Amino acid sequence: MMEGREEEEIMAATAANYYSKDFEWDHLRQEIENNPCHAHHLLPFPKQDDQQHTLLCSPQEDDDSEAWSKFHTRHSTGKFFKERRYLLKEFPELASCGECSTILEIGCGNGSTALAILRGNKSISLYACDCSKEALERAKENIEAANINLAKERFYPFQCDFSASRFPNWLACTACRENFFQKQSMCISDARSCSKQDFPSAKNNSCIGGVDFVTLIFTLSAVPLHRMSRAITECFSVLKPGGLLLFRDYGLYDMTMLRFEPEQRVGYREYMRCDGTRSYFFCLDGVRDLFCATGFTELELEYCCVQSVNRQNGKIMQRVWIHGKFQRPHVHFAMLLEGELLLFLWKRM
Repeated sequence: MMEGREEEEIMAATAANYYSKDFEWDHLRQEIENNPCHAHHLLPFPKQDDQQHTLLCSPQEDDDSEAWSKFHTRHSTGKFFKERRYLLKEFPELASCGECSTILEIGCGNGSTALAILRGNKSISLYACDCSKEALERAKENIEAANINLAKERFYPFQCDFSASRFPNWLACTACRENFFQKQSMCISDARSCSKQDFPSAKNNSCIGGVDFVTLIFTLSAVPLHRMSRAITECFSVLKPGGLLLFRDYGLYDMTMLRFEPEQRVGYREYMRCDGTRSYFFCLDGVRDLFCATGFTELELEYCCVQSVNRQNGKIMQRVWIHGKFQRPHVHFAMLLEGELLLFLWKRM
């Protein structure tokens, strides 16, 4: 069973790597699937009776939030989190996007992603949410302490569990969401004019008109599997037509997955740590199905395979992450299908 300190060492040792092909994922898959020690990871998850199914699949937002709040309180100091500067190399759009672009970071934690983005792009506005109040407080403290030019004025944290509720209307109101489906870029209040004094909220009835980017960086894996589809749909709804969703998360057969004990399985490829936080491990097809079924267009999707050595014990660590880049079409896919049907009928006339 992996202890918290050991997991901290793994994260710290590999935090600097943003992309690599140190080994082939298919070779790792063959090795894992032929090793009897890992057999419990490959077995179908036992079918639950009605009472167990209800317990596992009923809304547990408070439990999830509480577990992550305790997690962030426990790791409020130390080196568990590092500023994710590799993200600007992995997703160069974050550094090169136009002036006054807007980004929604989901599951911001203590601000390790926000810090890198705000430091790398001096004109971007970053809206950051998390289900944990404690995490948001840590993020604000870290942003303020970082001494980044105008970072406080460009950082807008708010509490939200995107897997259990809608994003607030000030992020994208109903009119904006509907117009996104009609290839219009209506926004009631332009984000470019926002400052810390007029942060949009329900009180002033303002709306920023959606965002240009959404980031899901090691966030979706913490969402219960049965709520993932809804969560991605919510991301789609606030992203402007042509906007990008940038994804990075745990990949199938990552070394942290292999350290979970059989009793920690709560679903197929889904596990719960001793502290109550969840972790799911994705394969490429699973990610593709989740995002494309919502209406996203796949731009990039691949495994990142990084091999490093733990300095303290000399163990080789084989990390597997998934890198993904998805776009909300400029024209909704239903409209595209309608256009293709009209063209087909016209050719038959």
